[in-house]
Amino acid sequence: MPETAPATITLALCGDVMTGRGIDQILPYPAPPHRHEPVVTDARAYVDLAEAANGPVPKPVDWRYVWGEALADLERVQPAVRIANLETAVTRSEDAAPKGITYRMNPANAPVLTAFGLDVATLANNHVLDWGERGLTDTLDTLDAAGIARCGSGRDSAAAAVPAVVPRADGGRVLVFACAHGSSGVPAHWAARPDRPGVNRLPDLSDTSADALCRHIAAWRRPGDVVVVTVHWGGNWGFDVPADQRTFARALIARGGVSVVHGHSSHHAKAVERHRDGLILYGSGDFLTDYEGIATPGSYRDDLVLLVLPEIAVADGSVRACTLVPFQLRRMQLARPSAADRRWLADTLARESTPFDTAVTLTATGSMTVTAC
Repeated sequence: MPETAPATITLALCGDVMTGRGIDQILPYPAPPHRHEPVVTDARAYVDLAEAANGPVPKPVDWRYVWGEALADLERVQPAVRIANLETAVTRSEDAAPKGITYRMNPANAPVLTAFGLDVATLANNHVLDWGERGLTDTLDTLDAAGIARCGSGRDSAAAAVPAVVPRADGGRVLVFACAHGSSGVPAHWAARPDRPGVNRLPDLSDTSADALCRHIAAWRRPGDVVVVTVHWGGNWGFDVPADQRTFARALIARGGVSVVHGHSSHHAKAVERHRDGLILYGSGDFLTDYEGIATPGSYRDDLVLLVLPEIAVADGSVRACTLVPFQLRRMQLARPSAADRRWLADTLARESTPFDTAVTLTATGSMTVTAC
């Protein structure tokens, strides 16, 4: 490694990025708006809901519009790698899956992803096959053409398990492995097979599965690599963290040398844990959606979202620090939350993370720090 190599790198991690459906409709090249949902039959209805809640949304927007204030933070931090769970098919396919909710973005709108500077799109989730196998392969082709690395789904099971490999300027690499668990709504028949496209779906969260993933990581890892495992697991609502998720995530850090376990699926942010020298995000929450104006159950706030910025030592992969930057979805754009909303989110994350011996603290700048208690 060159002598000028940095001691640490910063990653930018997002939860679910859902640029299909309503978001797609405000971009320059919307897909046909017809839906196959029980209630909503036109994707433009989600734009109407957002406007009824917070005011007019310009149409069409430019490629940077939806990312709003997040772009300024990314410019300031200059993360080495930007990672998001892309929870939509990027396709013109009309082969809608027989399920209640389906997401689709026109491939012509892919510049919205490059406007964010997205380096890695993880595709192990319960919407990537919403428009059939063609929808998945179109997504793979579109990301390849855009120069965005991908992982978590593929044309067969071997390809679905391959990590995204991002070279670093210092000569090292960031490896991103992506997988999904059935608890997030990924059907068993969506699992990739040796002769069929699909998702890198975990059979369970057992110790056996954790060991298999650790062996797979070891086969790819070389000295100087920083490893992230991103996993789609759990339901949409609720702060509970099942014991098998905690055991699985801790095993990846202890035995797999993983720096960050990046969990997502819940529509809202959940507990954060500093375990050993690693970081576990049990639920990153959504990052960009068209849910604005839709009532949420209980006291959850899916409109308050997080950009997660872990600082990682390149020598040993240890997480030295972690900052959470909050945003609020308004008019289909990431905006700064009010002081009261930042406090509510910080207090909620602190409450949920305390049982994991982890403190979440609101700073004077409105961001949050994550530290071991």
